[in-house]
Amino acid sequence: MKVALHQGPPLGGDIEAGFARLETQTRAAALSGARMIVFPELLLPGYNQPDLHATLSQPLGGEWCQRVARIARDTGCGITLGWAERDGDTVYNAATAFGADGAVLGHYRKIQLFGPMEQASFAFGDSYCTFDLHGIPTALLICYDIEFPPHVRALAERGVKLILVPTANPEGFEHVSTVFVPARAAEMDLTIVYANFSGPEGDITFGGHSLIAGPDARPLVSATRGEALLVADISQPIAPALRSQQRADFRGV
Repeated sequence: MKVALHQGPPLGGDIEAGFARLETQTRAAALSGARMIVFPELLLPGYNQPDLHATLSQPLGGEWCQRVARIARDTGCGITLGWAERDGDTVYNAATAFGADGAVLGHYRKIQLFGPMEQASFAFGDSYCTFDLHGIPTALLICYDIEFPPHVRALAERGVKLILVPTANPEGFEHVSTVFVPARAAEMDLTIVYANFSGPEGDITFGGHSLIAGPDARPLVSATRGEALLVADISQPIAPALRSQQRADFRGV
């Protein structure tokens, strides 16, 4: 199965530009044979837009979700993206995966909120989300979540083999892409799709370096700092000797 991710500049709170990007890049991913495309964290309404997180946040199933579902149906490709979700008086940093038929496959609220801005804007999530993606047990995490090995281990213990990760990682933290994400994939014998922004948004400049890391820790595809649409076949065989046995071999003390 082929999956894709899009790395691009922040949208600066421009919702219509966001939907134009969603449609253009999802259509291109579909033409490349991808069954799912992953976009960055808080694509809608923007990551470094704290004034908009509460004011523009929407409920699950609201207008934003309906429009994303329609793009998925029109293009025949699933879509995963990060967005600001409102549930009553509470706002979450959320990610949702839509199938090619527009149905919601999975919905997740970020557990590890990073720094004072996120913690002022959002409530903490408190549960994992797993679902089947064309026969592959799949989960969602968001940005900082993937840096914590216990979260990836918990998902692996639930049988997950693919983790989709919308992210908004600033420059200077490239070690997350080059070290942490490949290590998490190799440790738990799974594939991670890590989709970042690239470029400035207010006082933050995002570092790009999006990638799809396979179970042998090797990037199937990776980007540097420019805009990129990455597509990879995640069903490529891995030599048994390169597959991690850590879960089976671990001994506590």
